[in-house]
Parts: sequence; structure tokens; C-alpha cells
Amino acid sequence: MSITTDSLPVAPRLAPALSVGWLGWVRANLFSSWLNSLVTIALAYFIVKYAIGFVDWAFVNAIWSVPNDAAGRPDTSSCRDNKGLGACWAVINEKHRFMLFGTYPYEQHWRPAVVCVLFVGLYIVSAMRRFWRMELALIWAAVLTVIAVLMWGGVLGMPYVPQERWGGLPITLILATFGLAFAFPLAILVALGRRSKLPAIKALCVLYVELIRGVPLISLLFMASVMFPLFLPEGMNIDKLLRAQIAIILFAGAYLAEVVRGGLQALSKGQYEAAEALGLSYWQKTGLIILPQALRLVIPPLVNTFIGFFKDTSLVLIIGIFDLLTAGKTAIIEPMWQGFAVEVYVTIGLIYFVFCFAMSQYSAKLESELNHGRRR
Repeated sequence: MSITTDSLPVAPRLAPALSVGWLGWVRANLFSSWLNSLVTIALAYFIVKYAIGFVDWAFVNAIWSVPNDAAGRPDTSSCRDNKGLGACWAVINEKHRFMLFGTYPYEQHWRPAVVCVLFVGLYIVSAMRRFWRMELALIWAAVLTVIAVLMWGGVLGMPYVPQERWGGLPITLILATFGLAFAFPLAILVALGRRSKLPAIKALCVLYVELIRGVPLISLLFMASVMFPLFLPEGMNIDKLLRAQIAIILFAGAYLAEVVRGGLQALSKGQYEAAEALGLSYWQKTGLIILPQALRLVIPPLVNTFIGFFKDTSLVLIIGIFDLLTAGKTAIIEPMWQGFAVEVYVTIGLIYFVFCFAMSQYSAKLESELNHGRRR
């Protein structure tokens, strides 16, 4: 009996090296045609060129510290002699405490530093799903109480520091944290109100959203700082920081309400009918079935709005509140440090990037976890 070669088993062959793995991705996405290849090469040239220039400016030719002159003041002549060939990071070394903590008393800077650490720790704990219980509200209340005691002082041997002396990163974190923490439940109530069958409630919610979204945040801050005190009774005054905080809460609540309403409208009618078939009340149906699904659908736009408002806290500079960006601008008013604003803005931008990037990555992870197993 003869055996043909066609009946013999054939050993498996490896896929072409240029079709799989990272080489395959590069070939398919960057060099799939002659035009695509030219664009890729041109972009790579400019990226490498400017990357090398940035490394030279930021690290190779940078000046990290400057000596003091006879009067004990920083001598910035070496930075000026560099003529822009390298960064003068000495301005950060000299002004970093003012940038981070503003006009807060120098010898008490450990207090706002601890406050920043507490805020970051609170964010981390809140991001862990195993802490999503009623105890989390107690953790927030306890941590925020400690933050208030540290910032104001007046107890436990700490001197009292008025809010006019607060500034820098703690102000940014306070405005962003309280603003979004109070704006989110407000947004849920307004979104539910816009879908209400009661005409009065629906009209009030529509009026609030359209009125707030129809003006820029700067105008709200200006009205909260200048116009609102004119309507208060004589002798009554509300702190400027609190007025700015309320304006941010109202502004954020209007935008978040539309995001939440989009999630509510995205749910199929069957979800509402199924909840009603179970005999649930309106608030049980909303809290247990409707809202969890609606919020899961709008995680990306919600976090995008959070990131936008975290950066918008810098607008409080128009009413004289020293947030992180304002403190950085003020730090280079001195003549000896003028001309080194780029280094300050790069540092501040990096701080904003760290917080915003962390929110973005967490939202992507949370969306993946909550949508795991969901049919597409």
C-alpha cells in the first residue's frame, strides 16, 4: 500500500513575523501605504527633534539652584546668562512653598501639607469599591472635620489662620472636592426633576439648568463676589470663599444634571416597566434599578465633566482667591524671578495633569469593571 505525501500530517507553521505582534501593528497602522509611511516618518522626525530639544532645555542645560548674594537674596544672574538655553528650576526650588500654600503662615505650612495628603487619601479610599458602604460617609465627615481644624486652627495649640490667608493647592482641592461632592447629588435631583410629570417641578429644573448654563462661570463668580453681598442685610457678610464655592456647586450641578439626564433617557422603557411590575415605589425604583444603570452608562462624560471643573477652579483668581494657578502667577512677580514663568507653568501644569490623569484612568477602570459581562 502506497502512502502519499498528502496524507502525512503537516507541522503547524508560525504566522509571518511582520503580520502579528507589535511589528504587525506597526506595519498595519503606520506603514500600510507609501503616503502613510511618509506621514509617519515626518511625524517621527519632528517628535524626536522636539523631544531632544525639550530634554536639553529641561535637564541637560537646566539650572537647579542659584547662590545667594551678599544681602542673602537669590542671585539669578546665572539663569539670565543661560539666555533660555536651559530651564531655571531654581525658581521652583525657591518659590515652591508659596506656589503650593500661598500666603499661609510660613511656619505653619505643615498644616496645609497634611491637608493635601488627607485629600489624596480620601480620594483613594473613596475609589475602592469595598468601601462603598454607609461607613464611607462617616469617613468623609471625619476627614473633612480634621481638614477644617487644620486649616483654621485656633485649637490644640495651633494659631488661628483666617481664610484670607489660605491659598495654593489646598484651595484648589477644597473648591473641587466640595464643589463636585455637593453638585453631584444636586445634579441627580435636577435630572429627575426634569423628567418629572409634575409641571411645576419640571419647569423649575428646566429654568435652573438653562439659566445657569446660559452664562459663563466667571459671571457667576463675579456676581457671587460683588453683586450678592449688596442684597444681604446690613452688617451680614458671607465669606468670599464660601460664595465662590456655592457658585461652583450651582454651575457644576447644572452641567452634571444634563449628563445624568442623558443616562436616564438612554435606558430602555422595559427597565421602568419591569421595576413597576415588581411593585416598587418611585424612590425604590429609581435608587435600586434606574439610577445605577443610568450612571454606569454615563461614566465617561461624568468624569470628563469632573476633570473640566477641577481645572475651572482656577477661575476664582478674578475674585482674589489664591488657588494653585494664582499662587504660581504671584510667585514670579518679584523682579529677580520675572522671565521664568515657563518653568512655573510647567510645574503647575504637571500637578493638574497628575490629578486629571488619575481621574481619567480610574474612570476607565471603573467602566470596565461595571460593564464586565454586559452584552454588547
